[in-house]
Amino acid sequence: MSDCLFCAIVAGVIPADIVSRTEHSVAFRDVNPQAPVHILVVPIQHSADLAAMTDDRPAAGHLMADATAVAQAEGLSPDGEVGGYRLVLNTGAGVGQSVFHTHVHVLGGRDFAWPPG
Repeated sequence: MSDCLFCAIVAGVIPADIVSRTEHSVAFRDVNPQAPVHILVVPIQHSADLAAMTDDRPAAGHLMADATAVAQAEGLSPDGEVGGYRLVLNTGAGVGQSVFHTHVHVLGGRDFAWPPG
């Protein structure tokens, strides 16, 4: 999609601090981090949000597996000092989605409260 920020990052048109690239996704550090580790994992193929991926369950599965691999590569083990990581997917402007290209926030490196937000 020509006007999508994340599509431009995936294509290399807009620079980003890339931490991982697979055949299914690109992961990069968030420019406005909400935790010591805050990485966005985006599918290479554009979709607006997770709801738009319901017909492509393999792609959604790859996205989650890639997000988990990124968390592990960042040392966010569930048995580590902080005790894991949080994966967040926002679907819709009302819950905070501001870029309409499906993406997973990988957050870690500090304690998190529950419920969020």
